[in-house]
Amino acid sequence: MVDGTNSAPTTEELESLFVNNELMSRIEAHLNRFNPIRVMKMERMEIRHSAILSWLLDPAESHGLDDKFLKAFLAEALRGKSLVGSPTALDIARADLRDAIVRREWQNIDIFIHSERNGWAFVVENKYDSKQHEGQLTKYLEKVPAGLGKQPDEVTVRGIFLTLHDEEPEDDRYAPIDYEAICRFLPRFLNQEAHLLTAEVRTFLQHYIEIIAEEVGMSAESSEMEKLARQLYRENKKVLDFIMDHGSGSDFAIAAEDLFGDDRDYLDEVKIEDQIVRFNHIDHKMVSFLPESWYIALGKDKYDWKGCEKWWAGYPLIVWMQLWPDADGTSGQLALYGEVGPLSEYEFRRDLIHAIQKAAAKLPRNRIMFQRAAADEGKQYSKFLKENFLKIKDVQDAEEIAAGMKKLLKKFQPELDAVGSVLPKFVKYGYEE
Repeated sequence: MVDGTNSAPTTEELESLFVNNELMSRIEAHLNRFNPIRVMKMERMEIRHSAILSWLLDPAESHGLDDKFLKAFLAEALRGKSLVGSPTALDIARADLRDAIVRREWQNIDIFIHSERNGWAFVVENKYDSKQHEGQLTKYLEKVPAGLGKQPDEVTVRGIFLTLHDEEPEDDRYAPIDYEAICRFLPRFLNQEAHLLTAEVRTFLQHYIEIIAEEVGMSAESSEMEKLARQLYRENKKVLDFIMDHGSGSDFAIAAEDLFGDDRDYLDEVKIEDQIVRFNHIDHKMVSFLPESWYIALGKDKYDWKGCEKWWAGYPLIVWMQLWPDADGTSGQLALYGEVGPLSEYEFRRDLIHAIQKAAAKLPRNRIMFQRAAADEGKQYSKFLKENFLKIKDVQDAEEIAAGMKKLLKKFQPELDAVGSVLPKFVKYGYEE
């Protein structure tokens, strides 16, 4: 933390930050945006996300999209899953699903979709913050035919496992899809199908896209604001350090600063116990960095990487830790993520994922797992760590959070080292400006 012996800022320094400061005004405007979903504190409520998605998925609802969003959602989930059986993504793309009935909490299923015309039923299990329970997914699939008054051979039932945290379903009959995917294809309807939408629907969808984009780290506006915030900090470091030292910050940020230091910049070397990492960014709920082995293997700061220039630290991969408060506001989950980013060269991205999988298979205990379609063409963001959550009893206890960060880093050091071992052969894809 900041040394308490630092002198207080002068009046001129305070005025420079707070009086007619354009950067400060832009950041304030960003933070004060009106979003009704956020105003009603619904952005973390799983049941509200199910309600919004049910509305979008229902062809008969007032959004004006007919079955377009429904088909896009199901086809994206089933893409690359043709070996599991029908319907495939192509079957969905060719089908008429305007007869589909969409129900919430039918037979305790989050979202249930039934197309009598096609003989298909879909169980959508939505895990925004919660975790799956043992046997839960299988039970939902097995009770659908009887619930519809049909024999098992009279309806084809498929499971869709929708998650925020990139979790694999326990029942492999479920096709996984994450909120990142929704954040990629939902904006398309605002652009290409705008003539079908009323002004009210367009505005609501913009608000919803904003919410999920920020949750999954895909908000371009938030990324721009983070850059402005770093610039503001560099230009007003003394004042802001004084405020942070004598004011309040999030307990996660305090914990992260205890580990990473409060006077560090992009790609600064940070030693955490026996591990060295390269710092990227800290905010109130996450801290991102590159393991030193990755940084060295990828040519340090010599290269840029096509498609990832504006993504996280600008490298093909990133690691970050994030705190997810539970619904009670007291406890939470601390997660360590590793992710392959939106590399524009398909062969590079595919081969990188395959190389990581091959290296991980040699580990005594492999905690690296990509989703099944991660290496498919068109994919952009692929998380790959599992068993990567740690329970935090008190999300306002900075010491407990800091200890949890150290524990996760130590636990996953073998996996991070394994990834680093395959990176040197991919330096050829980097380019110099």
